[in-house]
Amino acid sequence: MPIGDDVFVSPRTLALTTLMAVSVFAGNTSAGAQGRMFSAGDAYERFMGRWSRALAPLLVEFAGVRDGDAVLDVGSGTGALTAAVVVVAPSSRVIGIDPAAPYVDFARTRHPGDLVRFEVGDAQRLRFPDGSFERTLSLLVLNFIPDPTKALDEMIRVTRPGGTVAAAVWDYGQDMEMLRVFWDEAISLDPAMAGRDERHMPLCRKGELSALWRAHGLQDVSEQALTIQTRFVSFDDYWWPFLERQGPAGTHVGALSDSEREELRRRLRKRLLGDGPDRPIVLAARAWAVRGNVPRRGASVR
Repeated sequence: MPIGDDVFVSPRTLALTTLMAVSVFAGNTSAGAQGRMFSAGDAYERFMGRWSRALAPLLVEFAGVRDGDAVLDVGSGTGALTAAVVVVAPSSRVIGIDPAAPYVDFARTRHPGDLVRFEVGDAQRLRFPDGSFERTLSLLVLNFIPDPTKALDEMIRVTRPGGTVAAAVWDYGQDMEMLRVFWDEAISLDPAMAGRDERHMPLCRKGELSALWRAHGLQDVSEQALTIQTRFVSFDDYWWPFLERQGPAGTHVGALSDSEREELRRRLRKRLLGDGPDRPIVLAARAWAVRGNVPRRGASVR
């Protein structure tokens, strides 16, 4: 399966994305703050999980997952990436780890099976022996981990020599439009909130993930844009998930007064719909993805 260096979309991937789509800490990175931002599986599904499910097949194909591979899903959340792995690799053993017990519980109920397991775990201290997996993947998580370099060290350690480590992070600064629109209007309403804008998250700009992969000695490193569409059936379908206080944006909405929240809602509706009636909304969502291979014993780094 040849894979180029441009935006990654293939007919098989588009089919999987259509099948799977449905319509973990910047700032304070303490465990308590993480728990408050990411606290309920069903709420996260409505807010971001549905878009994770659309993006996951793109990362699975980009990472070259093959049936029979042992796969580790780091920061598995509600199980979007694991579900995409199972579609293309039904005989693979897949383990998902996440620090949020509510997400782990949610994933277990949605993805039963003898070959799939979800457990509470810390990406910075993986419990697995060296070389346990052919593919170690992470979807939309690395930028939230307090020490992503330590997490990457662990991901490399548990991947066998010659195996692949791959990850993707939203392009918060530009083309994750759902959040870009939100933060533009939130900061317009209160410029003091500029520091909370997710554009300041680490590893979300072009070249940052690949630089990290190369700095950790991974070989054949490739970075690529993965793009989906976020389709909302109405303005409320866009707005209401923010009220469930998931992620930095939802946390911000939860801290607003009633009048501030209503003014933000009004501004967002004007931005997305103008003065016209309610209608479906389609926004682009781009993530930067990276993959690299763990060096084989005696191989030189390049």
